[in-house]
Amino acid sequence: MIDFWNERYKQQEFAYGIEANEFLKEVLGNYKLGKILFPAEGEGRNAVFAAKLGWEVNAFDLSIEGKKKADYLASINKVGIHYEIGNLDELHYQKESFDAIALIYAHFPPLIKNIYYQTIETYLKKGGVIIFEAFSKNHITYQNKNPNVGGPNNTEMLFSVNEIGSYFANYQILELVEKEINLSEGLYHNGLGSVVRFIGIKK
Repeated sequence: MIDFWNERYKQQEFAYGIEANEFLKEVLGNYKLGKILFPAEGEGRNAVFAAKLGWEVNAFDLSIEGKKKADYLASINKVGIHYEIGNLDELHYQKESFDAIALIYAHFPPLIKNIYYQTIETYLKKGGVIIFEAFSKNHITYQNKNPNVGGPNNTEMLFSVNEIGSYFANYQILELVEKEINLSEGLYHNGLGSVVRFIGIKK
């Protein structure tokens, strides 16, 4: 997987564009500034957006090529982000150290997916917010009609409303919905797709 993402991100053009995810843009400004974490952040478009709003931004990914693009994007936007390379168990984030966590298309391999989501949740402070958007298990149908919409083609890497509800059971749910949306994000997210969206406050 590291080779796949390094190959995708080393091209000059940004794979998913330089504009932040639309759902993140709609909702992040509703919350008090603080420290935010972006898992699987890729080329940094969402992290840079948050930094421009005034958040203290941390991010991680496996791809060194993604970090290079993220650092470049941060530099031309004149903001700072703290971006690390590695697996989650190598990074040693402190429990309850973030005011917000944004999981934007953070699709992990099936063998580590459950552990990662259970671990990431522990990094959020009580009263902190999770903002989540990722492809639903029904997205495979959309992929079959239009491969350009992107996303994993392994249903075990995709999400259901019930699954997200189980990961974040100890939360005040502000939004939890499966929704059809029209994506226009760079080279690899284009067309109608099915996503799960979640906003929750940790109790």
